[in-house]
Amino acid sequence: MSDFPPYKSVVFLGAPGTGKGTQGKVLGALPGFVHLSTGEMFRALDPASELGREFLKYASRGELVPDAFTVFLWQEHMAKLIASKKFNPQTELLVLDGIPRNAHQATLMDDHISVLRIVHLDCPDETDLVRRLQLRAKKEGRPDDAREEVVHRRLEVYREETHPVLEHYPADLIATVNAMGTPAEVMLEVLGVLAPVHAAHFANPLTEPAAR
Repeated sequence: MSDFPPYKSVVFLGAPGTGKGTQGKVLGALPGFVHLSTGEMFRALDPASELGREFLKYASRGELVPDAFTVFLWQEHMAKLIASKKFNPQTELLVLDGIPRNAHQATLMDDHISVLRIVHLDCPDETDLVRRLQLRAKKEGRPDDAREEVVHRRLEVYREETHPVLEHYPADLIATVNAMGTPAEVMLEVLGVLAPVHAAHFANPLTEPAAR
């Protein structure tokens, strides 16, 4: 495991379809930010490894990966990113997407991350989210996810399981961003929230190598 203190992090939270992955990838392309999604973390597992086989044991049964195992996988993945120099905790802000997934995971993560900001991508009108998810499912060739009952179930799971994560953190850490503009419009708002956070804790990645 890493000897680094808790990683300075920001967390994206929002219902399916609000664009967490899109915004996270754009941020991750900027110097000074590293984006990590749980989907990428799971895809990076070697299926022949012990951890990969353990993950597949749950995935093949259609079960959710237990919280403690998810956090352990995350710790292992972070150590690999640091060892491969894909993440430097002293100079880069970690952007988390998909973890913590629920309040219990948030508690388990408390010793590992120092959350500087929560970006809550919000869409007040569920009809817009349903339409967006259906269009995305068709574009990606996932007919099951295009069905309205499946979409509503995913949104219900989010409300019951993930939305309560917001209550785990102090209210003054949470910045609510309207997710229903264009990706560029949403990114402008996200950068308005996160650029000052980065500047307050890290040096300019294009001019200074050392963290503040």
